[in-house]
Amino acid sequence: MNRIPRAELFAGLLLSLSATAALAHATLERKEASPNAAYRGVVQITHGCDGQPTNRVSVTIPEGVIGAKPMPKPGWTVTTEKGAYARAYPYYHGDIREGVRTITWTGGSLPDDQVDEFTFLARVSDAFTPGSTVYFPVEQDCAAGQYRWGEIPAAGQEAHALKSPAPGVRIVAAASGPARAAASSVKAGDLSIETPWMRATPGGAKVAGGYVRVTNTGSQADRLVGASIPLAGRTSIHSMIMEGGVMKMAPVEGGLVIKPGETVELKPGGLHLMFEDLASGPKAGETVEGTLRFERAGTVPVTFSVAPIGAMKPGAPAAAATAPGHHEH
Repeated sequence: MNRIPRAELFAGLLLSLSATAALAHATLERKEASPNAAYRGVVQITHGCDGQPTNRVSVTIPEGVIGAKPMPKPGWTVTTEKGAYARAYPYYHGDIREGVRTITWTGGSLPDDQVDEFTFLARVSDAFTPGSTVYFPVEQDCAAGQYRWGEIPAAGQEAHALKSPAPGVRIVAAASGPARAAASSVKAGDLSIETPWMRATPGGAKVAGGYVRVTNTGSQADRLVGASIPLAGRTSIHSMIMEGGVMKMAPVEGGLVIKPGETVELKPGGLHLMFEDLASGPKAGETVEGTLRFERAGTVPVTFSVAPIGAMKPGAPAAAATAPGHHEH
């Protein structure tokens, strides 16, 4: 029997403990927001307290984030605490001087081995400038035990160095109208990448389909070899073909070749990206940042728009339901 050296075993144990701690933090699904824009906060709770179920989650709305409203959650009671803001902020129908400062969900029971989300809507005011980070402290109470995710890094300090960091949202500049429209088309070397999009998924789904149109305007072939989004543990490229009257799906081995002068479109019912091991489902109307990886053009950042469940093209309504249990990619 092979024996593992003590030093190596200890190092592996430290690595395992570090990974567990990193996964333990309460997080916000959306990591970016813009000044003077709406923000949909989704607090993700991924574990209990030493095996005990979670029965209370509370999030503090920081100064400068205004008009916060919680989303009701079946099986839980939601309460809010209001207070005065440090100053008046421009709002939809005039200045606003007070609002929700704390949102709390209680009365439910989230088992240690399950995950759940607690959602609120708010508006990020002009108090923040691009490049800054705003923090939302979260309290988590269990049947026995508690966590306080409230530490905020000092200037120059990394959040991952903290034991119990508060979830943070980075403030980024909002794209102008023309820039936002142009974001659906990206140029990378000789490749033109158009309209990346994906479908929303039902609750609990672990797989989502992704689609895009790529044109090669150069004189050499390129190859799409991979893709990624933060929500997915892994991504593969798949084809769908009819064989004996049965539609079959198979991975595209070695990547997808895009010949000179050729346009390749990944779309429902044909070639598509398969986003697998989803941590949470994409929701219609949202956008998801991601990348496409090419053999020659390299890694290209793209933004996937999210269409409704079953949609056949971006911006289209959901398609009619197919056979029960069938999930068409």
